[in-house]
Amino acid sequence: MSEERAQGQPSFEEALERLEEVVRRLEEGELTLEESLRLFREGMELARRCSRMLEEAEGKVRVLLEEDGQVWTEPYRAERGNPAHAG
Repeated sequence: MSEERAQGQPSFEEALERLEEVVRRLEEGELTLEESLRLFREGMELARRCSRMLEEAEGKVRVLLEEDGQVWTEPYRAERGNPAHAG
């Protein structure tokens, strides 16, 4: 269990799911101004959290790709689920 999960913070997936819910509710346009502002603030915090978590994950991937003391990166091909460079 990660340190953030131990502190009661949502996982990336949970935060992203909540962010999607916030966006959906804001797009519906049926909230009061006060509710909209509260949800907007929550959405911004969730977006920052997700962004920070993605940056941390990218840093971990870079460490894993370290080779002979040099760090190299490769583009990720989502359609294949593997790095673009094989070898």
